[in-house]
Amino acid sequence: MTTASENALFGMGNPLLDISAVVDKDFLDKYGLKPNDQILAEDKHKAMFDEIAKKSKVEYHAGGSTQNSVKIAQWMIQTPHKVATFFGCIGTDHFGEILKQKAEEAHVDARYYQQTQEPTGTCAACITGDNRSLVANLAAANCYNKEKHLDLDGNWELVEKAKVYYIAGFFLTVSPESILKVAKHASENNKIFSLNLSAPFISQFFKEAMMKVMPYVDILFGNETEAATFAKEQGFEETDDIAEIARRAQSLPKVNKKRQRVVVFTQGKDDTVATIGEKVTMFSVLDIDQNDIVDTNGAGDAFVGGFLSELVQERTLEECIRAGHYAANVIIRRAGCTFPEKPDFP
Repeated sequence: MTTASENALFGMGNPLLDISAVVDKDFLDKYGLKPNDQILAEDKHKAMFDEIAKKSKVEYHAGGSTQNSVKIAQWMIQTPHKVATFFGCIGTDHFGEILKQKAEEAHVDARYYQQTQEPTGTCAACITGDNRSLVANLAAANCYNKEKHLDLDGNWELVEKAKVYYIAGFFLTVSPESILKVAKHASENNKIFSLNLSAPFISQFFKEAMMKVMPYVDILFGNETEAATFAKEQGFEETDDIAEIARRAQSLPKVNKKRQRVVVFTQGKDDTVATIGEKVTMFSVLDIDQNDIVDTNGAGDAFVGGFLSELVQERTLEECIRAGHYAANVIIRRAGCTFPEKPDFP
């Protein structure tokens, strides 16, 4: 059984500092927010981030989809530290310093590209009762620069050191050329490259960038909504049968013929669908009482994190999915993408 080694898992994406605090209805009204929503920040929201940071019980966490997943993979693995490397862009500001500190506390080897044009990306979670309104301001995360970071020898060496690569589809909006460089490296060296569909709008509006990367994708993740949009955009006939969509996605052109593509689609409380060899298999998720569910926002990132933690240790696909289900089950019982000190994964 292989144990994880330092920098074996490589992630690249949009680093965001998650800032969460309890607010009141007046606060939501002031910034035109719905109690339960996920939006991208507009100009009218810019002052909100400083205001929420001044709340008495404000909490900070290293966030952003890919960083969440590698952070959870590291938590599942525990030791050694720094199994996960993470690249992304931040600012040279106070929030950037907090983000560095939080990544370090999570034992992730975060190598941020820092620039002065834009402030560090943030995601505010405005909590009222059981609701949370998420407002993301990508800011610096949009400024990742391949030539000034990924291509540097010291950084590229960390890419070469990895065995498993994971990038959320969100990063296709920032630096598709960086994704392609990493994906081609994985393919040429028979290493595992994985991508997440991430959101319906990625399949719709960043289709060209996504399909340039797809021939290098060994593992494709997504949820049922993203899978349906992807199928529709690709012109698959059966867009309502998730098993058929998985099968069709698996058979899209692939460069590295030594590895058959694996497609894994989660469906919330319904079975997870995965292609194993020529078959599509259903895996039931762990039971949970609806009353124990606090926040499902980080569930998808957590599933991937659990999955990657076993994958990097060369476990079977069944084991990877079991770990994904475990991690998601832990995360949805807590606010935000947070976890207890240690996992209890048998």
